[in-house]
Amino acid sequence: MTDDEPVETFYTEDRWQNWIDRLREEDLDLEDEDSARLLMNLQEDTAIAVAKVIESYEDGTIDEERAHQELSEIQEIVLAEAPLENEEKAMLIESVQMSLEVVFYAAQEFVAAGAAEEASVEEYIDAAADAEAEDDIDTAVGYIVQAGTLVIDGEEIDPALVEEMEYGLVAEWVNGLESLQNALASPETVEEED
Repeated sequence: MTDDEPVETFYTEDRWQNWIDRLREEDLDLEDEDSARLLMNLQEDTAIAVAKVIESYEDGTIDEERAHQELSEIQEIVLAEAPLENEEKAMLIESVQMSLEVVFYAAQEFVAAGAAEEASVEEYIDAAADAEAEDDIDTAVGYIVQAGTLVIDGEEIDPALVEEMEYGLVAEWVNGLESLQNALASPETVEEED
């Protein structure tokens, strides 16, 4: 690829802001299917952008440096504090951001070092849950990131494993990895105006 060959824009500030604006306007109720879908679509849309960066890196459209740069830029946009006055909505967006945080870490790790080889997705997730139970959050993140590199490499998260998980940080992160898994399976943009 030459330097002057155009490469798609993977994600923009405007795209994220459109989602935030929709959240601001919506009357959110998590018991309501439409509200839950809006949050899931927002999360999946970001995961799709990450999947497209990985795809472009793997097929040689962009190099490692550009992949890291693109992932960092998306991360900066998505993980910035969202200007939501409503406290409940602010907490919901923070939950989505928490789920997505490990998606970025896993993508960066995959680009830098490839897929983890020491254990399976399930074993890494179990190890992360054990670390969380011991309040060793850094170790838990490390294991989830390794699990994420395997998801990027094509391994799947067992839905039964997810159903059995107690709510907590690891469950939030696995939720993010599931979005990435879905995005890698069909990396099509989620429509902002459903």
